[in-house]
Amino acid sequence: MCGIAGIIGEATGAQALIDAIAHRGPNGIRVEESEKYSLAHARLSIIDLEGGWQPLHAAGSTIIGNGEIYNYVELAEEFQLGPKLNTGSDFEPLLHIYAQEGEAAFDRLRGMYAFCLIGADSRTWLVRDPFGIKPLYIHARGGAVAFSSEPRSFGSARVVPAISNQVAALHYTLENETAWPGVIRLEPGEIIEIVDGKPKRHRIRAAISPPPRGAGAGGGGRSDAQTPAERPPSLPSPARGEGSIEFAIAQLDRVLEDSIKVHQRADVPYGLFLSGGIDSATVATMMARLNARPVVAYTCGFDAEGARDERAQAERVAKQLNLDWNNVSFGEEDFWAIVPQVAWAMDDPVADYACLPTYKLAQQAKSRLTVVLTGEGGDELFGGYSRYRRAQRPKWLGGRVAEPQTDSLLGTSAIEAWRKHATQPAGFTTLQQAQCADIATWLPNDLLLKLDRMLMAHGLEGRTPFLDSEVAALAFHLPDNLKTRGKYGKYILRAWLEKNCPAAEPWAKKKGFTVPVTAWIAPRAAQLAQTLSQVEAVRAAANADTIRAIFTDEAHEALRYPMLFLGLWGRIHTEGATPGDALASLLK
Repeated sequence: MCGIAGIIGEATGAQALIDAIAHRGPNGIRVEESEKYSLAHARLSIIDLEGGWQPLHAAGSTIIGNGEIYNYVELAEEFQLGPKLNTGSDFEPLLHIYAQEGEAAFDRLRGMYAFCLIGADSRTWLVRDPFGIKPLYIHARGGAVAFSSEPRSFGSARVVPAISNQVAALHYTLENETAWPGVIRLEPGEIIEIVDGKPKRHRIRAAISPPPRGAGAGGGGRSDAQTPAERPPSLPSPARGEGSIEFAIAQLDRVLEDSIKVHQRADVPYGLFLSGGIDSATVATMMARLNARPVVAYTCGFDAEGARDERAQAERVAKQLNLDWNNVSFGEEDFWAIVPQVAWAMDDPVADYACLPTYKLAQQAKSRLTVVLTGEGGDELFGGYSRYRRAQRPKWLGGRVAEPQTDSLLGTSAIEAWRKHATQPAGFTTLQQAQCADIATWLPNDLLLKLDRMLMAHGLEGRTPFLDSEVAALAFHLPDNLKTRGKYGKYILRAWLEKNCPAAEPWAKKKGFTVPVTAWIAPRAAQLAQTLSQVEAVRAAANADTIRAIFTDEAHEALRYPMLFLGLWGRIHTEGATPGDALASLLK
């Protein structure tokens, strides 16, 4: 994982772009310039520590990339590239395959990546992975196209009311347009060709494939999410043939093991972030199976009265799996120290309070690890959210569309924008349509941006084995009743954990994830109501009366953290304040 930047069509300029994101590459920066381009790479060394420096050149082509191509070993074997390879880099095989297949080579990639490839055929490409795990931003200007891993490379942001409103209401943004003038965020899976100095969308490589031909909705299974379940549902028929639960669990076990294996490919220490939930427990269980030494794991808990703390459950899992478990505490002092740093790191704004513990976990884990596996994507692919189950019920049983719930104080424009961007393909079940909507919006624009920025702020690589193409192909097309059943989401993951890690208590009631930000903000609420109304980015989302209501009426207290984040973000990215000065200006 690294930071990349460059300008296609100009001979200089990449150095200034990469300097702004040097934190992404603690191992060093390299810049390469020619008459036709200027490229820069800030490296976090993961694979081939000595020979993997970029830009890479092979078969007449050049590439500069961020992320990991996990199937580089298999691709090198399939195309018999051994004698041709000059490095052990996971990006080099792509150059040789591109020489044979052209743009079709991109469809062979399994991983998380954003790259610029300048081909021997004089074609230039900018490519982002199908789930949008790795970011990429572009700016077309005067016959040249600049790109970077973060928009901060392009200077100061401006205040855009639509963006401020979405950050306050949804906690993330939807449009490809960013707060940086003229800077566009590539969509997940987007493949752009630069033609005559202009970016031209070639196509989108979709993360989710259409339903298999001949299969019924949801891969051939009916949803029985309306079936009451007062106890863990017993596994169906002991038959082990195709179509049985045992067969499905065996298939899941196979793809999970394969995904974790390739996500562990690294020449540096790796571990995981372990919560008390199903997803990270699944990753931990498989990592424990595949590693002879205890796997290093980090868990964050909150030192606040009444806070939901997952450390006890995580410790039970860690003991069963013999993990090298590390307990990280997060308190009120951490909150005020970290929140301005989070606002600085989230240059593409995400007002998700889960950024806070992620930031501290990365801060702590960096002393021992360079790569961290996480559970992002498990809910979206295996049907974990309660809103999915509500969407499957008829209206008379309380069913409603699985869309974000926002505070009426902020109006309806954010929800209307979400509906516009939420992809819900025909031919999919109600559950699959809800999953697709989250995969198109919430997942890339909140969860994955959070993971990228919080970890890269500390030179740490985050990997998401659930968002592997092989896992996704199996999980998404499972019958609905293997994803949601009765009161349970992620049914098949729970059944797998019941067999493989009982300490995870897979049938226990989900407690949900919360950070006690409201309690920490409360003593300063009156003060923030005054100072935040002076910040343009906040005023673009709400008027002074609305801001006052948010900080005085407990009915709207859920909006307090997004407003605080917006205030800090505006001070830092549009007004040029340091994180410390930004916070001081709001607490004066």
